[in-house]
Amino acid sequence: MPEELLPRPSDVGVNPPPPQRRQIANAFAASLSGTALEWYDFGIYSASAALVFPVLFFPDSSSAAAELFAFSTYAVGYISRPLGAFALGRLGDVIGRKQVIVLTLLLIGAATFVIGLLPTYGTIGIAAPILLVSLRFAQGVGVGGELGVAPLLSSEFGAPERRGLWCCAPQIGPPAGNLLANGMLALLTVTMSHDAFLSWGWRVGFLTSAVLVGVGLLIRLRLEETPVFRAIRDKGESPSAPVREVFSTERRGLIAASCARVGPDVTYALFVVFSLVYGTKEAGFTSQQVLIAVLIGSATQLVLIPLAAALSDRVNRRRMYAVAAAIAAIWPFAFLPTVLNGSFVVLVGGIVVGLGLHSFMYGPQGAFITEQFSPRLRASGSSLAFAIGSTFGGAMAPLVFTALLSWQGTWPLLAVYSALACAVTIAGTLWLGRDYDAEEERQFAESLL
Repeated sequence: MPEELLPRPSDVGVNPPPPQRRQIANAFAASLSGTALEWYDFGIYSASAALVFPVLFFPDSSSAAAELFAFSTYAVGYISRPLGAFALGRLGDVIGRKQVIVLTLLLIGAATFVIGLLPTYGTIGIAAPILLVSLRFAQGVGVGGELGVAPLLSSEFGAPERRGLWCCAPQIGPPAGNLLANGMLALLTVTMSHDAFLSWGWRVGFLTSAVLVGVGLLIRLRLEETPVFRAIRDKGESPSAPVREVFSTERRGLIAASCARVGPDVTYALFVVFSLVYGTKEAGFTSQQVLIAVLIGSATQLVLIPLAAALSDRVNRRRMYAVAAAIAAIWPFAFLPTVLNGSFVVLVGGIVVGLGLHSFMYGPQGAFITEQFSPRLRASGSSLAFAIGSTFGGAMAPLVFTALLSWQGTWPLLAVYSALACAVTIAGTLWLGRDYDAEEERQFAESLL
C-alpha cells in the first residue's frame, strides 16, 4: 500500500499530495451528501410526527395521547438503531466502509418513500399505525449503521491531527437534511390549505426522497474504499467478531462515547422536534413560525458545526465538548419561560442559541467518539456508541418532554430533564473519555506499512 495514503502524525501541517486531496474531497462529499439526504428523510418524519401523524394515524386518541403515540413512532427510529449498529455497523469493520453506507442509504430511502404511500387510519384502521411504526423501525436500522461508519469515510483519508474537521461531514448532514425537510414542509404548508396538506400534501416530502436518495447513491457508488480499511484487510487483520471485541476489550470507550451522545440528542430534540409542540400549544405560535425558526437555526448550524469541529483540532476536544454541554444545560432555563411571551424574535433567537450550543457538541462528536476506539474496531465501536447514546437520548426525549408538559403543564421540569442529559455527557467526556493519542496513531500507521 502506498505510504502517502496512510495518515501519519508526523505529517502535521503538511498538505496531502493532490491525489489524496481529491480522495479526501470525494469522501467528504459522499459522507456529507448521503447523510444529509438520510436526515432529510428522518427530518420529514420528525416534523410530521408533530404536525400530521397525531391526526391521520391516531385520530381516536385525545390530543395529548395522540402526540405521545406519534412521538412513540418517532422513538422507534432511535430504539432500532442498536440493531443497525450490530447488523450493519459491524460490517464496516468486516467488509468495508463503502458497502455499508450504500446499504444504509438504500434502506432509509426505501422506507421513507413507502411512508409517503401509506393509507391512513381512516382507510385501513389499526394497520396504518402498525405499518408506520414498522417503516420507522427500518429507518432507524439504517441510521444505526450509518452513524458510526460515515465519519470514517473522510477521516481515514486525512491526517488524524485534522480528524475533527474531516469527521464532521456526517454532523453537517443532519442540519442540512433538517433544513431541506423543514423547508419542504414550510413550503407545503404555505402554498396549500390546511385541509389539502392533511389530505395529500404531507406525502410530497416523503415521495421526493426518491430523487434525493438517487443522487446520494450516485455519489457514494463512485467512492473508493478507505486506505485504512484496505490496509487492515490486506494484512489479514480485519476482526471476525468486532462487536464482541468492543464489549470485551473497549468497554470504557463505549460507555464514554455513548454518554457523549445523550446531551446533544436531548438538546436537539428540544429545539427541533419538541419546539413544534411547545411553540404552538404553549406559546401560541403558528406551525409555520416555528418551522421558520427551526430553519434559521439549522442554517446557522451549517456554519457553526464545521467551525466547532475545526476548533476542536486546535484545542482540547474533550474539554471543549464538556464546556458546550455545561452551557447547554443552562440555556433551557432561560429559553422556555421567555418564549412564552409570544415574541417571534425571541423564538428565533432562542432556537438559534440552542442549536448553536448543540453545534459545539455535535461538531467534534464524530472525532471524539471515533478516538475512543482502536482503528480495527472503530466502525463497530462508533456505531454501537451512536446507537446506544441515541436510544437513551433522542429516542426518549420527545416522549419525556411531552409527558412532563402534560403532567405539570409548565416548563421547569423540561429544563431540568435537559440539564440532566447534558450532565451525563459531561461525565462521559471529562471523566471517562480519552484524548487523541498521536503516538498510538503513529504506531498503527507504521504497523500497516
